[in-house]
Amino acid sequence: MGEKKAFKFLVEGGKATAGPPIGPSLGPLGLNVPMVVAKINELTKDYAGMRVPVEVIVDVETKEFDVKVGIPTTSALIVKELGVKKGSGASGHEFIGSLSMEQVVKIARIKRPQLMAKTLKAAVKEVLGTCVSMGVLVEGKHPKEVIKEVNEGAWDHLLAEDEGQG
Repeated sequence: MGEKKAFKFLVEGGKATAGPPIGPSLGPLGLNVPMVVAKINELTKDYAGMRVPVEVIVDVETKEFDVKVGIPTTSALIVKELGVKKGSGASGHEFIGSLSMEQVVKIARIKRPQLMAKTLKAAVKEVLGTCVSMGVLVEGKHPKEVIKEVNEGAWDHLLAEDEGQG
């Protein structure tokens, strides 16, 4: 095994290019940059419209490379689920849309490996917190109200931990 170098980029899902920052970083190593870009785009196409952290690990001698895809930010996932462009400029007064609790749980499951949350319930509350700051309703209600419902156990049927995982 030769010397390995790791490069981190933030790319738009499925839309990485051989231009900066990727080309100038990897080109000098003698890598086939279009090949690397194609691999990044193939692995990030599900995150279209979102900025995704990717890491490219390069073996300097053999020119072999590996691409690891990170998880987009919670707010990027919320925006994607809502199908909007960005959060509310006046959160608290102005709401940009409403997510279903199922969508919140889906985001929490995607993000959970990165969150400090010990349980799915805690991860859901973190996502709801992001909804508060972004001006996103959940089930048509203010997310703070939904956090209260979560604490009271109203959503436990959706938050049952998958047996055998965790």
